[in-house]
Amino acid sequence: MRIRLDIAYDGTQFRGWARQPGLRSVQGTLEDAIGRVLGGTPRLVVAGRTDAGVHAAGQVAHLDLDEDQIARLAARPGRQDAASGTAPHPAERLAPRIRGVLGAYPDVTVHRSSPASRGFDARFSAVWRRYEYRVADRISGYDPLERLRTANVRADLDVEAMDAAARSLIGLHDFAAYCKPREEATTIRTLLEFDWRRDATGILAANVKADAFCHSMVRALVGACVAVGEGRLEVEDVASIRDDGERVPEVKVLAARGLTLTAVGYPADDLLAARAEQTRARRDSE
Repeated sequence: MRIRLDIAYDGTQFRGWARQPGLRSVQGTLEDAIGRVLGGTPRLVVAGRTDAGVHAAGQVAHLDLDEDQIARLAARPGRQDAASGTAPHPAERLAPRIRGVLGAYPDVTVHRSSPASRGFDARFSAVWRRYEYRVADRISGYDPLERLRTANVRADLDVEAMDAAARSLIGLHDFAAYCKPREEATTIRTLLEFDWRRDATGILAANVKADAFCHSMVRALVGACVAVGEGRLEVEDVASIRDDGERVPEVKVLAARGLTLTAVGYPADDLLAARAEQTRARRDSE
């Protein structure tokens, strides 16, 4: 049985998603909780391996259960639905049991567990990921209640110039200038959306959507736009830096605290397996 998990977390006290010996991670915390519920050694496959300090509101993972784990999950039938008179699917029972293990005020939760559609792979079936990055400046003011999910810049930022710079980067390009290099990993990505606005409180919020992201790409992209907002770079500079393919000191990788993975997109159910196969083949050829 493959189960889809919809997950949220405050990344402040985690050293990123991936399990690491001796360090607290989102993956390790969830797998340990699932192990207490189902036994065995659960292993989660995730849509986006977020870095240390990065948050998630719409993370997606999948989990494969063996026969013993399926039996343990089915052994405790859930309450019947009042409207239909039927009990929930066994996969749907997992999320509340994980939440029970995590406790009353955890910094990670599983909102929903559901039977995965045929061919579903949380990582390789995904067609896009969406992030939000939040920045407070002197115009919005600093709110200490928002400090764990908002970066602070001590300047008056020009949101119109930042938005123009962001939109100039959209498309299929090599983003090596905005990525931390990893050996034998491609830096070619399709940036589907990138824009800035001020929300009702004055906070600057970036919407960033791409087929996938390379290491530190979102935080470098927003760093370039902040440099434009401060007047240290011109709007046209951000595309020129991208096209030159070299990292420059004017582009800072902003703090992880401002970044949240908000959603992951998947194709229709009948295209899930084909998408996963296509993505694996592309990664193997990189």
